[in-house]
Amino acid sequence: MDGIDRAILRRLQDDGRMTATALAEDVGLTVAPCHRRLRELENSGVIRGYRVDVDPAKVGLGFEALVFVTLRDRSTMKDFEQDVGRIGQIIDAQRLFGEPDFLLRVMAADLPAYQRFYDDVLVVLPGVEKLTSTIVMKNLKSGGRLPI
Repeated sequence: MDGIDRAILRRLQDDGRMTATALAEDVGLTVAPCHRRLRELENSGVIRGYRVDVDPAKVGLGFEALVFVTLRDRSTMKDFEQDVGRIGQIIDAQRLFGEPDFLLRVMAADLPAYQRFYDDVLVVLPGVEKLTSTIVMKNLKSGGRLPI
């Protein structure tokens, strides 16, 4: 990966919908070489996909909680991870080093909807010993760009 590849990635992090022509112009290439580099970045897995940044509140998901999860033991870890991967309301999940074991980012319509999700879904995940929720008051920064 060279400076041009990094420039391509920086530009696409800002505007994933830009045309190949505009991208090529921005990074100082003609369209064909730019398109080849772009395809190589996609094929090699450097570019994992393209997404739309949706305002959660405008689609009825104005409540956000961070949930710290501690498992009873490690024997249920794989099952827990698989289940979490299938639950749409959990929009981010990280396995942590030490305790707690996981950090989940959960979206809901409001506090009562989150409470139902907590009672019906989170507490019955495999191996859960402890859940600690923190309500997000305000997002200061989201959709961060990698410093490349």
